[in-house]
Amino acid sequence: MPDLPVDTQDEVERLTRLARQAVDEGAAAAYRDRRAALLADHGYEARIREEDTGDVLVCYPSEWVDDGVIQPDMVDDTDRGVEIRLSGPGDPDAWDDVDAENRAVVERVRAEDGDVHGATARALADFMGNHYAKPIAEATPEELAEFREEYFPRNAWPTEQQRALLDDSVELTVKKAERRS
Repeated sequence: MPDLPVDTQDEVERLTRLARQAVDEGAAAAYRDRRAALLADHGYEARIREEDTGDVLVCYPSEWVDDGVIQPDMVDDTDRGVEIRLSGPGDPDAWDDVDAENRAVVERVRAEDGDVHGATARALADFMGNHYAKPIAEATPEELAEFREEYFPRNAWPTEQQRALLDDSVELTVKKAERRS
């Protein structure tokens, strides 16, 4: 069992996603600094591991590190480490739960922002569920760009109004998805 509390893991993930999405490097650095301070409070450090299937945030006890490198002989219990997938496909076995979560976001968008935004939210839910098996809230900037540039024009059969409001619709949908809890 990791020594890192679940609420801290959630906040570390949130800060990491914000840093990755930040347009301004100063803001990104501030998010990373906040993450490092939060992890240090628990005796942990973090790094991003790049894999063929996507990026993973790896949090591990500071005591495992010497001169900036994890020392295998210092790793006493691998269960103390925490890995959080940041990009790439999610868990296909959780598709029903992901789909239900994404559909709830679509209904919030439709109810609060209208049918045009709702139709685009539905297309984004289809894309994230079927292509990545991930909740909309976990969409990376690259996945959202893929949706805008490739999936949406080819698969959503958008109206002129949907095309004109695409960026606004995506932003609304992602914000509503992030406020799911």
